[in-house]
Amino acid sequence: MSGRFTRVARAARVVRTARVIRAARVLRASALAVSTVLAVAALPAPTAVAAPADPPGQPVSALLTRLRALYRQAEEATEAYDATDDRLKKQRARTDRLNEQLAEARIALTAGRAEAGRIAREQYRGSRGLSPYMEFLLSGDARQAMDRGHEIRRAAGRRADAVERLADGERRAAALAREAREALSAQQTLAARQKRQRDAVQERLGEVERLLASLDGDQLAALRRAEADGIGDAQRKLLASGALGGAQAPSEDGIRALDYAFQQVGKPYVWGAEGPDAFDCSGLTSQAWAHAGDVIPRTSQEQWKTLPKVPLNELRPGDLVLYFEGATHVALYVGHGRVIQAPRPGDVVKVSPIAANPLLGAVRPDAGKPPLARYIPYVPPEPPGEV
Repeated sequence: MSGRFTRVARAARVVRTARVIRAARVLRASALAVSTVLAVAALPAPTAVAAPADPPGQPVSALLTRLRALYRQAEEATEAYDATDDRLKKQRARTDRLNEQLAEARIALTAGRAEAGRIAREQYRGSRGLSPYMEFLLSGDARQAMDRGHEIRRAAGRRADAVERLADGERRAAALAREAREALSAQQTLAARQKRQRDAVQERLGEVERLLASLDGDQLAALRRAEADGIGDAQRKLLASGALGGAQAPSEDGIRALDYAFQQVGKPYVWGAEGPDAFDCSGLTSQAWAHAGDVIPRTSQEQWKTLPKVPLNELRPGDLVLYFEGATHVALYVGHGRVIQAPRPGDVVKVSPIAANPLLGAVRPDAGKPPLARYIPYVPPEPPGEV
C-alpha cells in the first residue's frame, strides 16, 4: 500500500496476493474467464447469500446471480475494511502527536519543578528562615530588605504559577492520550471484526472457485456466453441511449491519473491494496489521482460522497464512475464507453465496458480544471467477451 506498510503488513499483503493468484489459476485451469463475477446487468442483486453448495446442474442464470452476489458482498466488506483502515491510520497519527505532546509536557514540568525548587531554596537562604517583617526589623538597610522581600515574593508567585500551568498541561495531555488510546482500541476491535467478516467471504469465494473448477466444458461455455451476452446487451443499450454524450477532453491531471492507471494493467486485485504490486478498486482510483497531484478519499463510498458529481453525458477521461446503490465499486473513465478498473478478487486491473456493473453515477476529482485544448482520444480494443 504505497510503500507505507510495516513489514508485517507487507507480509500479509504478499500472502493475500498469493491466495488471489492461486484462485485465479484455478479459474483459468477450468477455462473460465476471470470476469465470471459479473452477472447480467439486468439481474437483481440479492440481499441474502448462501454458500454455493448446490450441484453444478443448476441453471446458468442462477449460478451467475449467486456469483454476482458473493463478489458484491466481498467488495462491500473490502470497502468497509478500507474505511476502517483509513480511520486507524489517522487515529494512530493522532495518538503519536498526543504522546509527543505528553512527553514534552512532562519534560517541561520536570524542568519547571527544578526551577521552582531552586527559587524556593534561594528564598529560604536569603530570608534566613525569618518572616518578611522580621527581615525588615533586623536589616541594616530597610529599603534593601523591602526590595529583596518583594523579589522573593514575586519569584515564589512565578514558581507557583509555573507549577500550576505545567500540572494542568500534564493532566490535559494525559487525558487526551488516554482518549486517543481508547479510540484506537475501539477502531482496532472494529477492524478485527471486519477482518473476520472478510475472511468468511473469502471462504465462500473459495467454495465458488471450487464449484467453477468442477464444471464441465459445456457448463463453462454456457457461463461465458451468458456473461458476455448480458454485459454486451447492457453496453449496447447504454451507448444507444446517448446517456454518455459525446467525446470530452480530460484535464492535464486527468491524463496523469489515467497514465498511472494504465501502467497498473495486469496487476492483481487484492483486498485493501493500494499498490504498487496490487490494488482493490478504490485503491487504484485513489492512487491514480494521488499520482496526478490530487488527493482524494480512500474508499469508493467517500469518493462518491465528497467529490463533485458530474452527469454521465458530461463524462471526460479521468472521471470516476461509481457502481451499485451503495457506491461499493469504482473505476476510472477512459472514454468511448470504457473504464479501467480493479474488478474483484481473482482478477487483474484491466479495461472494461462501462456497463459491466449497474451504474450509480460519476464524480470529478479535478472539477474546475480546464480540459486540454488538444487531445487525441484513446480508443480501447474490444476483444470478444471482454468484461
